[in-house]
Amino acid sequence: MTKPDVTIRPLQEADLDDADRIMRLAFGTFLGLPDPGSFMGDADYVRSRWAADPDSALAAEVDGRLVGTNFVTRWGSVGFFGPLTVDPSLWDKGVARALLNETMPIFAQWGVSHAGLFTFPQSPKHLALYQSFGFLPHFLTSVLARPPAALDDAESAAGDWSAASQTPELEQVIAWCGRVTDETYPGLDVAREIRATATQKLGDTVLIFGDGEIDGFAVCHSGTGSEAGTGTCFIKFGAVLPGPGAPVRFARLVAACEAFAAGQGAQAMVAGVSTGRRGAYQILLERGYKAQLVGVTMHLPDQSAYHNASAWVIDDWR
Repeated sequence: MTKPDVTIRPLQEADLDDADRIMRLAFGTFLGLPDPGSFMGDADYVRSRWAADPDSALAAEVDGRLVGTNFVTRWGSVGFFGPLTVDPSLWDKGVARALLNETMPIFAQWGVSHAGLFTFPQSPKHLALYQSFGFLPHFLTSVLARPPAALDDAESAAGDWSAASQTPELEQVIAWCGRVTDETYPGLDVAREIRATATQKLGDTVLIFGDGEIDGFAVCHSGTGSEAGTGTCFIKFGAVLPGPGAPVRFARLVAACEAFAAGQGAQAMVAGVSTGRRGAYQILLERGYKAQLVGVTMHLPDQSAYHNASAWVIDDWR
């Protein structure tokens, strides 16, 4: 069958309902859900990511109809894309490749030192597509979940912590967090996520302290319309200062997130971690987290960046 003529353009606000429908239908179909459109429930990837940076969201059209999207994210020196989704009626027709052809120049324009994505390790088709653009697979990433710890227990284990919403100066919080990410990987900066969480009211940023300075932080989504959904607290990104004492700091950060989640009335915590970050992965397992989804990160260039044992980071690039 002749491949359709695909046009790539910026995703517009008027597209968001269709984009959300396609995203849910694509993932739900791939995962074999009885009702594909129910994928993710009342959680959201499309509207929140578009609002965070409309200029880096791409739309694919065929005959004037929206058929696919891709969201490109910059975390300072690191970039990644996803979710990249295509209407199932046009799978294997070149739509995803057309979106990627316009995605790669965005990374080049940003000048990121490392780019990547999260995909399904059991899908040769996905792996082959992304490898054709130079991305190579590394460690598996486990998306882990558990009920939050009882509030009293988590508070005790967390030590000195607070939320960014309790701090008058958001930009000061962002600067403090930037010290943690830059020491984790040069130029890594998740200011976008901290601002988006605050301005869109997606949750809060949890902060832990040591000797009066921030030792670690976690951007936590919670509730309807966030990437977590009702009843869940999702750690979008978390990190503690690397080096001596990092395991203790990391355990404290996880406990602080659990305390925050319990205070929000969440029934579950979700945290993604590369299995290459052995220490972080092990601590989450010891705290009772269990895998609910396993993906693989693919990288360009063929390096681990901060997906290694020296980094104490929670994220999953979905």
